[in-house]
This record gives sequence, structure tokens and C-alpha cells, in this order.
Amino acid sequence: MGPQPGDIAPDFRLAGVPALADGAQYHLAAQRGKVVVLAFYPGDFTPVCSRQLQHYEEQRLRLEATGATLWAVSTDKLERHERMAKSYALSFPLLADEDGKVAAAYGVRTLMGTARRSIFILDAQGVVRWRHEDPLSLGYASVEDLAHALRDSGLLVVDKPCVEA
Repeated sequence: MGPQPGDIAPDFRLAGVPALADGAQYHLAAQRGKVVVLAFYPGDFTPVCSRQLQHYEEQRLRLEATGATLWAVSTDKLERHERMAKSYALSFPLLADEDGKVAAAYGVRTLMGTARRSIFILDAQGVVRWRHEDPLSLGYASVEDLAHALRDSGLLVVDKPCVEA
């Protein structure tokens, strides 16, 4: 079932791309004080996932303007994330939940062992404020959807249109 709005988000540490200094892992508890968007997705180089991650990169400035931090999580291996990030010039973290334990803790691990396409928005105290799942993983929440969810949750820091030069 995983955490619902109002629940504390399960903490985790995962390796990711881009790599952190000294080989450190991405640690959710270290993000306290920040709004975090966790975007679980089934796998790198699949049609919908590729479109989703490219959309997030194309709209990166708009997402950053909300004040939220985006982490994308799948059960793919770190090496596959490295190829994905390089192939699509992705600048936000892709986290490798290779054993699927984080997806399971969030209640989004499928019978196949992958992550179901899901979004969790966490407030600065690590509380889940918004949760959305796509049961068939055929669609994804756009940056506009995320901005609306942040606004509706009272977590939107800034919401100004950003234009890339």
C-alpha cells in the first residue's frame, strides 16, 4: 500500500546519476527542509519513460521555479541510468533502486519487480502531501500537473514562467 498523504515518507539511500562527491548515495532524510518530488518510473529507454524524463528535462527551469527538487527512481541498474542520462542529456538525478526495496516501501513495486509510474510530493518535513499513480504506467504527470499539485498542497514556493535563453 505504501505511504499515503499525511504519512512520513520512508527514508532511503540510493546510488544515482549524476554521481555525488566521494561516492556518496542520495539520502532522502538529507533533503529535509526542501520539497521533494519522487518520480518512480518503470524503466530507462522505454517509450513512455523516455518521453516523461525528456519532458521533465525540457521543463526543468519551470520545475526548479516551483522550489521543488526532483528525483527520478527506477529499478534499473546504475549503468543503465548513466546511459539514459547521457543519451537524453538529463540533469536531474536518476536513482537506482536495483533490488526494488524502495519501490516496495512506497507500495509501487509491480509483480515484475519494476516500479509502477508514480509521483510522491514530500513537504520539508518529509511528509507525503500528494500521491499519484498511473496503474497501467501509460501516462505521466506533466510539470504543469506537478505545479498544480504543489499549489494545491500549499507547497509552491514560486510559480513564475521561465523562458530558456
